[in-house]
Amino acid sequence: MFKPTAVVTGGAGFLGSHLCDKLLSEGINVICIDNLITGNTANIAHLVGRDDFKFYKQDVTEYIYLAGKVDYILHFASPASPIDYLQLPIQTLKVGSLGTHKALGLAKEKKARFLLASTSEVYGDPAINPQNEDYWGNVNPIGPRGVYDEAKRFAEALTMAYHRYHGIETRIVRIFNTYGPRMRLNDGRALPAFVDQALRGENLTVFGDGSQTRSFCFVSDLVDGIFKLLMSDETEPVNIGNPSEITIKQFAEEVLKIMGSKSKIEYKELPEDDPKVRRPDITKAKNILNWEPKVEREEGLIKTIEYFKSINHIS
Repeated sequence: MFKPTAVVTGGAGFLGSHLCDKLLSEGINVICIDNLITGNTANIAHLVGRDDFKFYKQDVTEYIYLAGKVDYILHFASPASPIDYLQLPIQTLKVGSLGTHKALGLAKEKKARFLLASTSEVYGDPAINPQNEDYWGNVNPIGPRGVYDEAKRFAEALTMAYHRYHGIETRIVRIFNTYGPRMRLNDGRALPAFVDQALRGENLTVFGDGSQTRSFCFVSDLVDGIFKLLMSDETEPVNIGNPSEITIKQFAEEVLKIMGSKSKIEYKELPEDDPKVRRPDITKAKNILNWEPKVEREEGLIKTIEYFKSINHIS
């Protein structure tokens, strides 16, 4: 029986590894490519040895050669957390530009459908809330976060150029804050930082006064939305995220409550260009993909905290 094949760049990362699981569960062969700068083979260890899964350690900013037919390419390779792209600014820009170019070149050669993992960061520090796909964003191109924001904005432009000029089938997902098992404790995002500090009995660090908002989507919901987009006919960007908005202060308090921690919250200066609001308008995803998140935040937090405890061997 014919089985399609998908390439996932960044497939050993947090989102990429869950996407590999999803594609395999849908009967699709998976080729995972990752240079392991921020990915981890532990995320895909359970897949090694399967006939329908292959892993190649490679930097996707270099030429990608693969023998045989490829039906889908999902470009997820990129440092994605502030701590990563601030430490790896050049690599972040290169994977968004050169890496996207190489992945699109492979899609052109193989006549494969291409899906770009873009981000809510293309909206920058938004002047509207919630953010819909028609909003062009408010980005500081030379600020410290610009390396990630502009890499993804360029990647979107390049993807649409290949779609219009070469006729490549393309999809663009704008991913909002996502959480779940396989996140790195030290990746600098709010949830791992809060859990790590609480596990150590330290105070939780909230930047600014904690009134800035975020929206957190559980990873299983996110990959369902991405898969639906991949299989759809929509060529323009689609927001995938959870529209349930919460302040960072409230989020820290939720984590403390679920963990039964006696840690307190301490406040530090807000980083430069830190977005004050972040919330997706998912009207398009609902209408076109018949998708919306299902996992309640408390349920997702409990699962994620249990994962963090397991990798720390803390009960």
